Amino acid sequence: MNYYLFKMFPSRKVELIESHEKYRDARSRARSLRKALTVSDNYQVKIIFAASEQAGAKLLTTEREAEPWGDD
Repeated sequence: MNYYLFKMFPSRKVELIESHEKYRDARSRARSLRKALTVSDNYQVKIIFAASEQAGAKLLTTEREAEPWGDD
């Protein structure tokens, strides 16, 4: 399994940037990409650990149910 870096757009569309085998490599690359972002860039840089590029994209775009608050 690899760490995948994606561009995530407000429309929930994702685009693969690259993948890394080691977390530290992925994290440092993501940090450098985030530093280079400008106001006109219309996306965020996300890291996901997944079995494949398709699985990572699915994990990022699937809406999750909010966790309940308080005592149940």
